[in-house]
Amino acid sequence: MTKASTRPVWRHYLRAMGPGLITGASDDDPSGIATYSQAGAQFGLAFLWTALLTWPLMIGVQEICDRTALATGTSLGGLAVQRFRRAGQTIVGVLLVALLVANALNIAADLVAIGSGMQLLHLGPTWLWALVAGVLISALIALGTFARIALVFKVLCAALLSYLVVAVLVTHQWGSVLDHTFIPHVQLNKTYLALLVATLGTTISPYLFFWQNAHRLEEMREGPEGGAKALPLRRWAAARARRKQSTSRLDVVAGMTFSNLVMFAIIVATAETLNVHHQTDIRSAAQAAAALKPLAGQFASVLFALGFIGSGLLAIPVLAGAGSVGMAGLLSREWGFSRSVREAPIFYGLVAIGTLGGTALSLLAINPIKLLIVVAVINGMAAAPFLVVVMLIAGSRRLMGDYVNGKLAKTVGWATAALMAVAAIALIASGGISFG
Repeated sequence: MTKASTRPVWRHYLRAMGPGLITGASDDDPSGIATYSQAGAQFGLAFLWTALLTWPLMIGVQEICDRTALATGTSLGGLAVQRFRRAGQTIVGVLLVALLVANALNIAADLVAIGSGMQLLHLGPTWLWALVAGVLISALIALGTFARIALVFKVLCAALLSYLVVAVLVTHQWGSVLDHTFIPHVQLNKTYLALLVATLGTTISPYLFFWQNAHRLEEMREGPEGGAKALPLRRWAAARARRKQSTSRLDVVAGMTFSNLVMFAIIVATAETLNVHHQTDIRSAAQAAAALKPLAGQFASVLFALGFIGSGLLAIPVLAGAGSVGMAGLLSREWGFSRSVREAPIFYGLVAIGTLGGTALSLLAINPIKLLIVVAVINGMAAAPFLVVVMLIAGSRRLMGDYVNGKLAKTVGWATAALMAVAAIALIASGGISFG
C-alpha cells in the first residue's frame, strides 16, 4: 500500500482547498463589497434572500467550469476553439475583449479602494497606496512562482473573515435576520431592481468562469500527474480520478459557500448599523468602513477596512489573469502564472495591460463609482453569453467524455444563463446601474 493511499481522507480534502476557495473569495472584491454595503445601507435586511438564491447558482456554474478543466486539461479559451467554428470563435473573442476592458476598469476601482482603506488606517494618501499596490501585484505576477502566488492568495482569503466578525458584533435581531434570509422581501421600485441586477452581476461575474477553470489547470500542472500540460482525468487511474473529482467539487462548494457567507455578513453588518441610523448613501467600501466608526466603534471600522484591502489585493491578479487566460487560449498561446514571461508573452502582456492600465487609471482622479457602473453594464451584458459558451462546451460529449453535464448541471447552468439574460434586459430597461 502506497503512502498516498494511507493518507487520511480529510487530508485529501484539505489539500484540495484552493481554486474554488480563491475564486469564491475573489468574487468579494471591493466593488462587490460596495454593492453589498449599498444594499444593506439602503434596504436593510431586504437583500439577504439573494445570498441564498445565488449560493446554489454559483456552486453549479463554477462546478461546471471546474469540471471542464478536470475532464479536458484545456482552458475554456482553448475549448472554445475546439467547440466552435470561426464565427463562434469571433464572438467569443469579442466577448473576451469586453471582459478585458471591464476587468481593467474593475482593477482601477479596486486599487482606489485599497488606497482609500490604507488612508482610513492613517497610513498615507490614497494615490500612493494605489500605486504601490499596483506595482507590487505586477511584480508578484511577473516574478513569483505559481506556488508562491497561490500561497499568497490563500493567506489573503483570511482577510474576508473580518466581515463575519463585524456581523456578529453588531447584530442583535437574529430572528429578523433569519426571516429575511428565507422569505424574499422584494420591493417593486427602480432603485431596488437596479441594485438587484448589480448584486446578481457581482456574484455571477464572467471572469470567475475563466479563473476557476484556469486555476484548476494550474493546480493539475503542479501535481504529480501534471507537467507541461495538465493531464485529463480520463487518463488517471480510476480511483484517483474519482477522488480528484470529489475533492475538487468539495473545494468549489466550500469556496462558493464562503463567498456567499461574506456577502451575507456584509449586508447584515451594514443593515444593522448604517440603515438603522439612516445612513443610506454609501458609494464605496471605504465610505462604508468610515461610516461604521461612530456607529459600531473603531474596531469594527478597522476590520471592515482590512477586509476590503485584503480582498482587493486578492482580486486584482485574478481579474487580470482571468480574461488573459481566455484570450491566450483562444489564440492557442501558452498561458498561466506557472509559465515564465518568455514562455507565455501574450498572456503576461495582457496581464500587464490589465494591472498597469488599471494602476494608471486609478491615478487619474476618475470617479471609481463611474468605473464600477461601466463594469456592471459590461458584466451584465456579457454574463449570459459567456454562460451559453460554457454550457455548450460542458454539454459536448466529444470534448467532455464521461464528464459531460448531467441533468442537474444542465438545469442549474441553463437556469442561471436565463436569469442573467433577464438581469441584462432589466439593466437596459432601468437605464444602467446607479449606486446613489
